[in-house]
Amino acid sequence: MPPRPRTDRAAAVAPVASTALRPLPLGAATITAGFWRDRQDVNRKATIPAAGERLEEAGTLRNLRRAAGREPAADGFTGRLFADSDVYKWLEAVAWEQSCEPSEDLAERQAATSALVAAAQEPDGYLNTYVRLASPGGRFTDLEKGHELYCAGHLLQAAVAQYRATGDGTLLTVATRFADLLAAHFGPGRVEGVDGHPLIEMALVELYRATGTQSYLELAQYFVEARGHGLLVPPGHHGPAYFQDHLPVREVRILAGHAVRALYLASGATDVAVETGDTELLDALRSTWQTMTESQTYLTGGAGSRWYGEAFGDPFELPPDTAYCETCAAIASVQWSWRLLLATGDTKYADQVERTLYNAVVSGVSLTGGEFFYVNTLKVRDGAYADDQRSAVAGRQPWYGTACCPPNVMRTLASLDQLVATSDQDGLQLHLYAPATVSADLHGEPVGLTVTTRYPWHGKVSIIVTESPGSPWTLSLRLPAWAEGCTVTVNGSEEPIGQVGRSLPLHRRWQQGDEVILELPVRARRTLPDDRVDSVRGCVAIERGPLVYCFEQLDQPEAVVLDRTAVVAGELVESDQPGLLGGVTTVAVPGRLPDGSATTLTAIPYYAWANRSVGPMTVWIDAR
Repeated sequence: MPPRPRTDRAAAVAPVASTALRPLPLGAATITAGFWRDRQDVNRKATIPAAGERLEEAGTLRNLRRAAGREPAADGFTGRLFADSDVYKWLEAVAWEQSCEPSEDLAERQAATSALVAAAQEPDGYLNTYVRLASPGGRFTDLEKGHELYCAGHLLQAAVAQYRATGDGTLLTVATRFADLLAAHFGPGRVEGVDGHPLIEMALVELYRATGTQSYLELAQYFVEARGHGLLVPPGHHGPAYFQDHLPVREVRILAGHAVRALYLASGATDVAVETGDTELLDALRSTWQTMTESQTYLTGGAGSRWYGEAFGDPFELPPDTAYCETCAAIASVQWSWRLLLATGDTKYADQVERTLYNAVVSGVSLTGGEFFYVNTLKVRDGAYADDQRSAVAGRQPWYGTACCPPNVMRTLASLDQLVATSDQDGLQLHLYAPATVSADLHGEPVGLTVTTRYPWHGKVSIIVTESPGSPWTLSLRLPAWAEGCTVTVNGSEEPIGQVGRSLPLHRRWQQGDEVILELPVRARRTLPDDRVDSVRGCVAIERGPLVYCFEQLDQPEAVVLDRTAVVAGELVESDQPGLLGGVTTVAVPGRLPDGSATTLTAIPYYAWANRSVGPMTVWIDAR
């Protein structure tokens, strides 16, 4: 392939304002092997290419061709009114892949699809195929349900990704023309309105970061501050909380309504707070995040406990069998936690990123990369009936009519290297433990690391310094909150740990070849629920390192019915199973049948369930 054009190599989230931690440029951290590299390889080789075909089959690309005049517009619009966003998320995934391992085939698809998007744009910058083909003259007339700004947001994000990753400015030109139109249309003294599905807020901030155009940040700030003032008319039985219009963002302390929308809005509000220096807003968001993780988030990191409205429940309303836990909500949670990590440097946000990625995000795609979960339940009862395509009982699906989740997983896995490490004035911080290379400039001098580990299956993490300036600097290691008893050595000498759930700074004059070994206690453990979660009171779950486990019916003895079986005290026996589910460690758990007789249950990592068949499954199991 010819050399790629020069890019700014900035990451997906690249604050202009000063933040506690700074994201590394693209390519500065590369996952080279192990759990996440395996998932990325499947994403690169199978999932992303197949998605291009799915977008064609669903008619989504045909909509763009019709809007561009390449097919008869009279043939109308196909699919859901927000279908354009699926193309944009896919283009974003392709862009991040091109920054890692350029592919001629993907480059050709990217160029052709980007040109198609540009051709579909109207002369004044507007772009939405549903409005163009199905509702001419209907611009911005249905902000509650129309998803126009939501689709625009994904276009902006894809444009920034493509420019940063490849230097191709095709989509960036489209995005800035559309953003200029939005900035001239919405805001104080113009049209007062917000979109029913937030996302445009963080997209506008990132476009501001990429271009320096102040009006994009000002519009994002307006959209954030305009929430909670009755600008949206609730559809049907839903109230204003459904799309976060019940309270101003800075007054919210308990998330409500549609979980994906709430988390996208929180992410965008965090971006606005960072770039405007609004510490009051940032403090409010941090308080809301704390409430969410303590009382509105499942053990897996999943968010959204109500099918009705795909919504957050009340604090401690976390039923496992009716958990919605949309894959997109988990991804949005990761995006929010990452932004708060950059803004504050607090390790608890990285802990939540890890928990959510391993359990609530990667559970949304099959091991082969070809099928997906929209909903990630924590329990399937014996005899459960699949009355909805989104239901886990229906099994993983190759695509959905509402296809937001599949391309969202793709762009997340394609950009995962960006979450490995950060930097600050003092040095480097490691957040995700995976075999990787990491490099950065520290005061104009190179710093380099090589990470070797079998995490999450085994707890040893070896970090070799490959480059170092002559002056001292700090290497900071995340000590997960579950890792009580972990140890750290530097060139064989043990370092004092103190408490876990924080970052351990190691400051010294590092030399090439220095080795740091972090030993994390990756072993099976029982986890008890908060007593206020009445739906699982008296139950227990199994965790191992960052992984949540579950009991799948097909792994149990014939006499076991999960709904009627309890676990009892006794040793948890681990077993490496390289031939099972792509290679996992199982956990044997002592149990008791209804007649009082003993049995042994087998637990597997939750993310891997429903890859063989779909049947009864549970994360929480009776321990009484």
